[in-house]
Amino acid sequence: MRNLIPSYVRVPLIFFIIWGLIEFFVGNGHEPAFMNNPMILLFLALVLLLIIAIEAIIVTLENIMFQSLDETAKAKYLASKNSSSKINAWIKKTYVKMLGSKPIEKEGEIILDHEYDGIKELDNDLPPWWRYGFYASIVFAFVYLARYHVFNGDNQYDELETTLELAKLELEEYKKNAKDLVDFESVTALTDPADLAKGKAIYEANCVACHMADGGGGIGPNLTDQHWILGGGIKNIFHTVSEGGRSGKGMIAWKQMLKPIEMAQVSSYILTFEGTTPEKPKEAEGDIWVDN
Repeated sequence: MRNLIPSYVRVPLIFFIIWGLIEFFVGNGHEPAFMNNPMILLFLALVLLLIIAIEAIIVTLENIMFQSLDETAKAKYLASKNSSSKINAWIKKTYVKMLGSKPIEKEGEIILDHEYDGIKELDNDLPPWWRYGFYASIVFAFVYLARYHVFNGDNQYDELETTLELAKLELEEYKKNAKDLVDFESVTALTDPADLAKGKAIYEANCVACHMADGGGGIGPNLTDQHWILGGGIKNIFHTVSEGGRSGKGMIAWKQMLKPIEMAQVSSYILTFEGTTPEKPKEAEGDIWVDN
C-alpha cells in the first residue's frame, strides 16, 4: 500500500483526514476549530511533525534492511517495488497524454516556417484537457439554459427564500421545546402542574411583599380582578415581569434575576389568581382587560 501511494501524497492526505475529523467532532460549523481553541492548532502542528517523522523512520528502516539483503533478495525486492508502482506509472502516462505535447525530438514536425530574431514557433494543438473542459462547458451551458430559462427552475433567490422559510419553521419548532428561549412574542400560558408549582415558589419568594400571598395586592396592584394597569394576558404579564412596571413607581425588571422559563412560570401562576377572592382585596386599578 505504501508503494501505491507516494509519501508526498500520503502525508498530506493523512494530515487532512485528521484535521477533518477534528473539525467534525470539535468545530462549530461556522469557523475552523483552531480559531476558537488555539491549542488545536498546536496539536495539528505536532500531528504533522509526527507523521513526517514516522515516514522518515520507515524510509530509514527500509534502507537499512535493504542494505542487509543479498544481491538476489535485493533484485527481488526492487522488482516487487517496481511492479507495485503501476498506478503511479498510469497516472504519469495519463498526465502526459492529457498535455498533448510533442516530445522534444519530434518538435521538428510542428515548427512553423517563420521566425523572429531566431525565435521559432511551434504549431501545438490545444491540450486535450482544455478541449474536453471546453466541450463540457458547452454541454453545461445547454443544460443550464434549459433548466433555468426554459423550464423556469428555482434560481438562487428562490432557493434562498425557501431556505429562510424552512429555517423559520425549524426555529419555531425549536422554541417550542427550548423553554429557556421563550420571549414576549412566543410565551404561552403554562398549565402543567409542575410549571405552576415552580411559578408559585417564585411568586412566594419575590412577589408576596407587594402583592400578598393571595394576590389581593398591597404596595402592588390587585392581581385577582379583571383590571390591569399595563395589560393582562400571558404576554403582557410576562413583559411586565421581564421589563418592570411603570417608570418611577412600578416594580423592578426581573429579567436580570429570573430565567425566561421562570418568568413564564410565575406569569402563568399569576393568571390563576383571576376570579379568586383574596382576604383583603385592594381597590381595582387600571382598565378592564379582555383577552382576545
